[in-house]
Amino acid sequence: MRVWHRGVLWLTLLSQMWRNAWRGLCVYALAASFSCIQFLQNAMTISQNLVQPTGGANHSKLTFRWWHIALGVVALAIVGLVLFVTIQPVQVLPRMTLAPGYALVNQDGNLVTSEDARGALTLYNFTYTGCTAPDCPETGASMAALQARLQNIDTGDIPVHLVTISFDPEHDTPAALKAWANAQGADPAVWTVATGDATRLKNIIGGGFSTYYGANEAGGWDFDPAFVLVDGNGIIRTKYRTATPDPALFERDLGLVLAEVANSSGANKLAYDAAHLFLCYPE
Repeated sequence: MRVWHRGVLWLTLLSQMWRNAWRGLCVYALAASFSCIQFLQNAMTISQNLVQPTGGANHSKLTFRWWHIALGVVALAIVGLVLFVTIQPVQVLPRMTLAPGYALVNQDGNLVTSEDARGALTLYNFTYTGCTAPDCPETGASMAALQARLQNIDTGDIPVHLVTISFDPEHDTPAALKAWANAQGADPAVWTVATGDATRLKNIIGGGFSTYYGANEAGGWDFDPAFVLVDGNGIIRTKYRTATPDPALFERDLGLVLAEVANSSGANKLAYDAAHLFLCYPE
């Protein structure tokens, strides 16, 4: 296991620990709040019994009622917070980090950039056209299956793109990319296959997307298969570290991001911001 794999594992564990600790803190705050309310109510009752009723009795009763209202509002707010964190009526995918910018050449020989993906949800994967199973973790079939899955998903007016980036520019010319894309059944309106300068690819794939690849002695490439979902703001939302991501899981995650985009204004936006704040992520 490589160092970055361990780092991801540790970050996941720490996230879970923080999430559980926050839930425990909320439960403790709820219990403490009710204890404080009971104490204040008892103290007020005793003080009212000790004070001789006068013409200001109505004022005392009014003040006592306002205390009840104020404490009730605080208690309801805490109860709502605990229920929100525990039940999670709104779930989101984490905003992991910014995706890298890029300028590449696609299967038609045209320039494609990360700015072309603004406002769209984009699923990236990384391979080379010479990758064939079983000696190589071939991911083209998986991307083709996800492309077919998209036909049954209502994305509203939000476009969803698929982008395969080849890290073998020496052999993967636009013609080679086009032949590979046709063999996979890639719809050019949805699925782009591209490559670029070798040094820039290292920065994009290895640095920006944190995905390892390197040439091997057999003349091919060793790499860790990965699929990365990026939202319309260029933020990485999830990664599938496998050559065969579960289409149902992809559809669920896509649905979560689509719902967040659809509710990105007004009071609904506050609910989604709270879901991010309190780590309301799916298991």
